[in-house]
This record gives sequence, structure tokens and C-alpha cells, in this order.
Amino acid sequence: MKTDSRFQRLASDKEKASIQFEWEGQYYMAYDGDTIAAALLAATVDHTRTTPQSGSPRAPFCMMGSCFECRVEIDGEPNVQACMNLIKDGMKIRRQTM
Repeated sequence: MKTDSRFQRLASDKEKASIQFEWEGQYYMAYDGDTIAAALLAATVDHTRTTPQSGSPRAPFCMMGSCFECRVEIDGEPNVQACMNLIKDGMKIRRQTM
């Protein structure tokens, strides 16, 4: 489910090179230097993973690598912290389900 993003970019970010990435089969644009978490928040992604027990949604929270709520699957590799890794052109990102 998408919602209006409360994540606001700085005006200077728009001067950076654009990068295309795939999230759950849809293509989005990000900026060079964005973390994966920042790119997903800017794309109005509402959650990046679900908990194994209850399936409740989780999303980036601390943005500094402490909480592990932002884990995603990148190009088939699970448990990647979205807040600690930079987005790359052509990256395929999926919701973490375990």
C-alpha cells in the first residue's frame, strides 16, 4: 500500500544524477548517493519487510543501522540493511519476508 511520503528531499538532491531501481516489480527513480532506505521512502514505499510470526509490516526507523527494521532483499541476497547501503542503478529490491 502506498501513501503520501512524509520524506522530503533537499533541493540540492535534485541536482544529482538519477538512478533507476526496481521495487517489487515496479521501477522508480532515486538520486546518486541515496541510501536504499531513503530511495524507498521517497518512492512512498510504506513497509520494507514483514515479521515472521505475525506478518506485521515494518519500515525504516532509525536510519543508522541499529534497529534492523529496514531489512530488504537485494538482487536475491536477503537481510540487507536498506539504511546502511547506497542505491545502485538497476538494483532489484524486494520486501523481506523472513
